[in-house]
Amino acid sequence: MAAGATLAQLPGWAQSLIEEARVGHLGLLDGHGRPRVLPVTYAVTGGAVWSAIDHKPKRRPGEELARVRWLGARPESALTVDRYDDDWARLAWVQLIGVTAVVDVADNDGVLAALAGRYPQYRDRPPEGPLLRLIAERTVCWSASDDP
Repeated sequence: MAAGATLAQLPGWAQSLIEEARVGHLGLLDGHGRPRVLPVTYAVTGGAVWSAIDHKPKRRPGEELARVRWLGARPESALTVDRYDDDWARLAWVQLIGVTAVVDVADNDGVLAALAGRYPQYRDRPPEGPLLRLIAERTVCWSASDDP
């Protein structure tokens, strides 16, 4: 297991895993301090990991979503990206531990372009809700082999 301080300090295989994975799992604390984990789409740009509150069906508008409220109150969070393979020699994961800010989608065209570059669904319908910006203060990664 390797630990570092920033995305740029991750080993090459870990950076590739983050770039190639299609989904991450955002860990955060709910309003009662209980841990929650949510699957998220994301893009890495400007030294941060970004996720969007998008058009997928939700019970409330973006600004009223529980995860937005929770992160506003307790921004400490972690994103885990993993690779599973039936060949367990290829197992690997990366965890980015830091603070997630809720950011207005306005004036973040570069972030929207990065998300649209990864997810075609965002090309036809760009996210209109707030963005989530995770800045890693610590990184941890693990692979089952030296050459994952």
